[in-house]
Amino acid sequence: MIDNVKVESLANPRFLEPLRIFYSEDGVDKSWEMVKTSDSVAVLIYNCDQKSFAFVKQFRPAVFLRNNDGFTYELCAGILDKNKSEEQTAIEEIEEETGYKVSDDRLEKIASFYSAVGVSGSRQTLFFAKVRDKDRVSSGGGVDTEKIEVAHIPRASVAEFIFDESLVKTAGLAFAVSWFLERERKKNA
Repeated sequence: MIDNVKVESLANPRFLEPLRIFYSEDGVDKSWEMVKTSDSVAVLIYNCDQKSFAFVKQFRPAVFLRNNDGFTYELCAGILDKNKSEEQTAIEEIEEETGYKVSDDRLEKIASFYSAVGVSGSRQTLFFAKVRDKDRVSSGGGVDTEKIEVAHIPRASVAEFIFDESLVKTAGLAFAVSWFLERERKKNA
């Protein structure tokens, strides 16, 4: 239940910094509003025993302002804000958010790319990890006040899932699933 919603200007931000950039392009003076944010990692998690993907479902206030629901399906992810490597951050986030414990040798780097390029231009590194039921050491759910639900989506219906417009999914999730399906197609060709 979401109530008591109010929106105000940001003062003393913890994780982002609103900025205005001034520059010249082809002799024309311009400016652009942006938000400086931390880089991040995201992980596509596949449970081999269940033949399903483990996504996280959580409330996002910015989405709530757009659709009055605010719940999104996302990859397990976290920002690089603790002086840890991308791999260490990914491993920590997997356990915190989904309850699966993995080692760095089970992470496969898919790619790094820039997201939200019109607003922040932050860099995200995407990993893939296979897990088994025995790797689940807790129910996950996040830390502190995070309220994350682990959503297992069967491999057999994941293509339908990513195109279901009634559910809010991130572009990174769709990209990662497309990568997985293409990789699987090439293996079976």
